[in-house]
Amino acid sequence: MISTSVPLSPRRAGLSPAQLSPGYFALVMATGILSIGCQLRGWTPVAQTLLVLTAAEYTLLVVLTAWRFFAHRRELAADVHDTRKAFLFFTFVAGTNVLAVGLAGQGHVLPGTVLLVVAALTWVVLGYTIPWAAVLGRSERPVVAAANGTWFVWVVASQSVAVAAATLEPHYPGVHQGLAVVAVFSWSVGCVLYAASAIFVSLRLMLYVLEPRELDPPYWVSMGALAITVVAGARIVEMESAPMVDAVRGLVAGMSVVFWCFATWLIPVLIAVGVWRHYIHRVPLTYEPTWWSIVFPLGMYAVAGIYLGHADDLPIVEWIGQTWLYVALTAWTLVFTAMLRALLTRGSREPERA
Repeated sequence: MISTSVPLSPRRAGLSPAQLSPGYFALVMATGILSIGCQLRGWTPVAQTLLVLTAAEYTLLVVLTAWRFFAHRRELAADVHDTRKAFLFFTFVAGTNVLAVGLAGQGHVLPGTVLLVVAALTWVVLGYTIPWAAVLGRSERPVVAAANGTWFVWVVASQSVAVAAATLEPHYPGVHQGLAVVAVFSWSVGCVLYAASAIFVSLRLMLYVLEPRELDPPYWVSMGALAITVVAGARIVEMESAPMVDAVRGLVAGMSVVFWCFATWLIPVLIAVGVWRHYIHRVPLTYEPTWWSIVFPLGMYAVAGIYLGHADDLPIVEWIGQTWLYVALTAWTLVFTAMLRALLTRGSREPERA
């Protein structure tokens, strides 16, 4: 085994612009996907409440991120060039698209469309700049030594574009084929990115000494990326006939089932890793923003089961998704409570220091 020293990401519970984690948009992703799941279950009041909360979280984080861009560019640039944090910027793309899908699902099509455009353009820009700045443009080698669970967020961002495009497609018959191209294109890119990320992260796990603290919550995104790939595939299968969709409909339907099965297989593995990290090696179980990287995959797995079961007529898969939604809601409640407690504790200590 080769030893390497990769700096761990700090646990920053605060929302100050200077120290804002680029992965905090996972909070929007987690809340938004649960709103969508509740809407699919017919729990409209809960879905609407969570959607309002998602929009409030998104607005707050956009303001704080813009503030950080103008007032704390040095800290932001440091995150862009840090392989442990850079790919977390893709949570903005995924969070924007999750909110877009939630809004469209509750009849707010125009705001959802605007958010999809913003997310798609950002996805293209970040898709070329982040890998270069954080990985290819760095002089440190080997690059694989820096691979980690956050790299799968790039996959989630790609598939979120596909989900949003497929969701909005029925509302725009005039650009139906264009949205079909966007959906299939981003789904295909996401599949290839998952394979690449999985290879790099697997090599990192096998070739280098791994400290228990390094197996942090973002590794759950490896499952969440599969789940959102399933959702995107199910939505593509349900799209109206178009040359791009017709060419891949059978392939996408079959691959979606395969991805769902592998996502299901990963859940016990990730739970075992958590036990190994926190129970055996006594890593403190304290709140950090990346905990939302666990909640989102749990919620997305529930939604994936519901969508896939409906699209491919798989009642058992749909039932699993519907039941799993309770697990995701419980996890969201626990992490949201921990976040509020961490923020309040931090706020009460700062006046004392002053």
